[in-house]
Amino acid sequence: MEDTVLIIDDEKKISSLLARIIELEGFKVLQAATGKEGLKILSSNQVMVVVCDVKLPDYNGVELIKEIKKISAFTEVINLTAFGTIQDGVTAMRNGAFDYITKGDDNDKIIPLLYKAMDKAKLGTRVFELEAKITKRYSFDAILGQSKQIKEAITLASRVASTDTTVLLLGETGTGKEVFAQAIHYESQRKQKPFIALNCSGFSPELLESELFGYKAGAFTGANKDKKGLLEEANGGTLFLDEIGEMNLDLQAKLLRVLESQTFIKVGSTTTNQVNVRILAATNRDLKAEADTGKFRLDLYYRLSVFNIQLPALRERKADIELLASHYLSEFVAKVNRTKLNMSNKLVKALTEHHWKGNVRELKNVIERLVILTDGDTLDISQLPPEFFTNEEPVNSFDLQTVEKQHIQKILNYTKGNKTETAKLLNIGLTTLYRKIEEYKI
Repeated sequence: MEDTVLIIDDEKKISSLLARIIELEGFKVLQAATGKEGLKILSSNQVMVVVCDVKLPDYNGVELIKEIKKISAFTEVINLTAFGTIQDGVTAMRNGAFDYITKGDDNDKIIPLLYKAMDKAKLGTRVFELEAKITKRYSFDAILGQSKQIKEAITLASRVASTDTTVLLLGETGTGKEVFAQAIHYESQRKQKPFIALNCSGFSPELLESELFGYKAGAFTGANKDKKGLLEEANGGTLFLDEIGEMNLDLQAKLLRVLESQTFIKVGSTTTNQVNVRILAATNRDLKAEADTGKFRLDLYYRLSVFNIQLPALRERKADIELLASHYLSEFVAKVNRTKLNMSNKLVKALTEHHWKGNVRELKNVIERLVILTDGDTLDISQLPPEFFTNEEPVNSFDLQTVEKQHIQKILNYTKGNKTETAKLLNIGLTTLYRKIEEYKI
């Protein structure tokens, strides 16, 4: 947005004089004689500050502020009047005016005021742009995938995002549970408030309680002053509890209280604290089975699982693997300032057929490694780590031909396509290997 000022005033001499003063400060100035004309200019130009007379032929300048803000929310408005009244000044400020000043004051007063209004408009614009970037980065649109499984998960998450309902995200490690939690938060009414994530498996039970609820000074050795817990830090926003299945039973009871009453007690305190926080949780465990065996509180399970979303494993959405790999390739190429890199057909095939026990996180790590190790302009299976070939998908058939085909493919991958070495490792003739490759269409 340019440093542009719009003057709306039907007194031509005053408007021209003011425009000259402002232009001498290096600002671009536009002029309008009526409110309607001013709004038209505002609709087709990027204006940072409007200097507007209160008495216009077609508008009251104080009321015009509302119309200006509808068109450009971060444009600041300075009202000018020949006969100022306290009531008009109060109304102008309520309507969003930056300031309300009387004509005839020293003209030098307008310039410092203009700079302040310009700074505020620029700050508001930058904050808005930053928030828009953050929202875009963490929106559901940023979750890549065209497969039926991922689309169903996104649809469910987007439906529940606008509510305050507790959500339980289920899925294997690396399937993107925190990514979904962030998207739910940034698509909710709480997006202007904090999103805080806590991995419950990363702390001892005592430390987890302190992190979650905070503590009072003197609660334990080393507690020299009061400390806010993450519940307080997330007040008004969202708290994401990853690996919720790792939380012990005593702490689960205290979390249940938060979910039911939005209250908690700090470690070492007897005072009840009130919060307004949405809880999202995630696990790679079967919490219902653990609840049935007493390893997880059944009442907490039902409170957490008001709305469950199952995230698919990467091997269940093979159609998305090439898309994801291409995305991470572009990301890492930019990160290390490399020229454009491509993936060979053999690599795409190997990635698509891989079992991906670590899911999307594992794929991301593999692509990053390939970008670092590749000297040419094409990523190939020759740069894949040895462990990649020992992590193939288990055989789902007792059929001998299926077993043989998968084993030959595995050894070919291991030898990076060297058929002579593959035949030697398989203890078969090279001719036999070629025949089987043709037979199994490897």
